Amino acid sequence: MATQHLSSALPTPASSRPYAKARPGYGKRTAPGQRSPQADDFALMPERERYIAGYLDRLPDGAAMDIKSLAKNLPLYGQMAVAGALTALGVAGHLRRVRCTAGEGDQVRWVSRTYWSRTARDNEWWDAFLTGKDSRPDPEPTPATPSPAAPVPPVSAPAPVPAPATAAPEPPCPVPPPPAPAPAPAPEPGRTQPTPAPAPAASVPEQRTPAPAATPSPAYLALAQLGRAEPRLALSAGDCRVLESLAAEWFARGVDAAYLTQALTAGIPAQVGSPVGFVRRRLTDKLPPHLPSSPAPASTARPARRLVAECTECGRPGPPEALPDGLCRPCRTTATAAPSAPVAPPAGRDVHALVGRLRDLTRLP
Repeated sequence: MATQHLSSALPTPASSRPYAKARPGYGKRTAPGQRSPQADDFALMPERERYIAGYLDRLPDGAAMDIKSLAKNLPLYGQMAVAGALTALGVAGHLRRVRCTAGEGDQVRWVSRTYWSRTARDNEWWDAFLTGKDSRPDPEPTPATPSPAAPVPPVSAPAPVPAPATAAPEPPCPVPPPPAPAPAPAPEPGRTQPTPAPAPAASVPEQRTPAPAATPSPAYLALAQLGRAEPRLALSAGDCRVLESLAAEWFARGVDAAYLTQALTAGIPAQVGSPVGFVRRRLTDKLPPHLPSSPAPASTARPARRLVAECTECGRPGPPEALPDGLCRPCRTTATAAPSAPVAPPAGRDVHALVGRLRDLTRLP
């Protein structure tokens, strides 16, 4: 049973030797965003270009893409034919040659790569991809396939809920009247009824909220603990309040309590007559310079990709936007130039007279 070929590219004969692999970092690179193989990928190209394009499309990444290696594995065409086919594929938008840097640190080198795209791309797409402006281009539109997940319907705003009708206030429940006091007994004749003394009002003790204790500042705490690190510089509470503003200026310049204590206690004399005066003098004389509160964050921006395009015809380097269709200006001008008029043969010359003059010039005087 005959097998039907799905690709329009001419089938290449099976080779007994594997494909030529380039050195690490070199060779073929597949461009992103390609469509799946189709039967008419290279149908509009000439026979030679279809044959070579089908072979290049089947090569894996890292395969050698130089002209000599391709000519060794393509028995139908030589190096000149392969070079012409690669130029045509570059003009058609399937191929671009570039030079880029590879490695890190001191082990950076320039490598040559060939980007291959089964889908033909225009110059704008290649310029955006090679300059890094669009490192992941959008893929080509493919036939619509049923999506496994149903589309989510748009969420509509909830309908306003009408305010509930205000109910009429219910009449208050009737409160039973307090019981009437029992009638006082009638006084006996000849006796005076004593008047009852009013009951004393219950006194409610007044509750006072204690005032919150003020939290000491870091400068005050550092001065207060200075005497524990160096007994000769023990300060009282009043001394700490007096020197607090000077120590706070140190903290405002990015130092901590350990740094302040080390600066005040380093190299002090054996006898300190006035600790508060000694500390005040050091706080003034050794005031540190301004320091940032936190180190500046390291830049996480990715360095720009250093990439130079090459002319597919002559290999001249240049920026991608200066090489439309993968060709430099001289090669592009030569390819599009009209054939010149035939050169007229030179006019006939008197050969015998010319030889006679040359013989006269060679004679010795």
